[in-house]
Amino acid sequence: MTAQFTPAGTLTAEDLGTVHLIGVGGVGMLGVARLLLTRGIRVSGSDLREWPSLAGLRALGGTIYLSHEATNLDGVDTVVYSSAIPQDHLELVEARRRGLRVLHRSEALAAAMTGRRAIAVAGTHGKTTTTSMVTMVLQQAGVDPSFVIGGEISEVGSGAHHGTGEHFVVEADESDRSFLIYRPYVSIITNVEADHLNTYGDYATLEAAFVEFARLTDPDGFIITCADDAGGRRLAESLRGEGRRVFTYGEAADADLRLTEISSSARGVRYLAAIDGRSLGEFRLPVPGRHMGLNSASAVLAAYLLELPLEAAEAALAVFPGVRRRFERKGVADGVLVYDEYAYHPTSMTLALQTLREVAGDGRLIVVFQPYRLYRTRDNQAEIAEALAIADEVVLLEVFGPGELRQPGEGSAALIAAVDLPAERKVFVDSWEAAPVEVARRARPGDVVVTMGAPPISLMGDELLAALGERTAGSATVDPVGAAPVLGDPVPGGATAGGDGAALGGTAAPGGTAPTAG
Repeated sequence: MTAQFTPAGTLTAEDLGTVHLIGVGGVGMLGVARLLLTRGIRVSGSDLREWPSLAGLRALGGTIYLSHEATNLDGVDTVVYSSAIPQDHLELVEARRRGLRVLHRSEALAAAMTGRRAIAVAGTHGKTTTTSMVTMVLQQAGVDPSFVIGGEISEVGSGAHHGTGEHFVVEADESDRSFLIYRPYVSIITNVEADHLNTYGDYATLEAAFVEFARLTDPDGFIITCADDAGGRRLAESLRGEGRRVFTYGEAADADLRLTEISSSARGVRYLAAIDGRSLGEFRLPVPGRHMGLNSASAVLAAYLLELPLEAAEAALAVFPGVRRRFERKGVADGVLVYDEYAYHPTSMTLALQTLREVAGDGRLIVVFQPYRLYRTRDNQAEIAEALAIADEVVLLEVFGPGELRQPGEGSAALIAAVDLPAERKVFVDSWEAAPVEVARRARPGDVVVTMGAPPISLMGDELLAALGERTAGSATVDPVGAAPVLGDPVPGGATAGGDGAALGGTAAPGGTAPTAG
């Protein structure tokens, strides 16, 4: 699959001329569009839905079409698409017929990084959170990095900013091998686990791709991996054997940056960090979860190796607000606290649900889960079911798998049967509208409810709050605590968190319509 992409070279963003993005409302495409516009490049884009984020692109001078037409390409020099766009898409076919330059999203992003020191964050879990943490640390240090946060299948808070500094922070997506386009100065690999095997076929091929990604790192730069992750540890050992500069972080005794005394509660995470036996002090985050502390350690290590003041890392992490769809607090209604969480892989589901258990305290934890992709749900059914059993009650929607054909015995009906909970504490609902009704029937004051999984489920939070609020004379209230960071707004201590916060790009509307954007 790498053959469809052009490796990063000397092409710059300014060389692209007027750029048109197909599916511009998608979270990954939105960041590229915003970055190009802030660099003074003429941008247009097309989508089939008026996503809220598109108003921001128009305000920056972008031209947005709410239909896909051949005429949208008039006056365009370069057309950008994502892996969510089929090769027979009308505008893609027309672009090639006209002989226009056609680039994958990652190729356009690589052009924007030309001449900068790229910091690329890859990994099966934690990419978006870690990319955001690294960005905020660099901003707090006053180096004004450029960045693009967000990915094609991700519906997290996507931000983009054209900075004046030499660094460019980017989330590197392995799902379609496009992370092999980049030529980073710093590579961060949070973990390596089996996922996207529809692309790679088997774990060995996936792991080899991460090794290849790390080998693309500038010899004068360095590679950061997690010593606590089996895949990361194997990668570090292999690359060190080749003489490459690799540094590790984690609780493992042999980690270069070692974390000790980690504690997590509903109030957040704290830990002590040391490198080569020398104490770097205490670090705190206002978001809970030991895995969040582990992600933040990679940002601390990057700052240390880049010779940035560690006081900047400490200050940035102390006010890190999280990112959209990563432990995002949606609000409270009738005494029930509602969160949204992107996790759909069993490992990230387990970590998220264990953290939500801490938040729930004496209350119960109810998860509303929509699996993402039939192949993943089928191949990981036992592990996903085990993760769901952490909750007290489970409300399960059908698998979100646009373009996939369901075979007999596949899907959520099989998954719900595998969840080790009493029958009265788990239910499969066959329609979107039934889920809020079911939650309102089950939830009690003091409970925590989380919507979790595939992109469409993020749209359900407000409906749950409304359904819960209707149980009383009062109405649901949305608590801003835990809202996504609005990247670009000031944060305490003088940092800014660059870009546009969040966009609901690449999702499906209730009812299961396939995504239209990248």
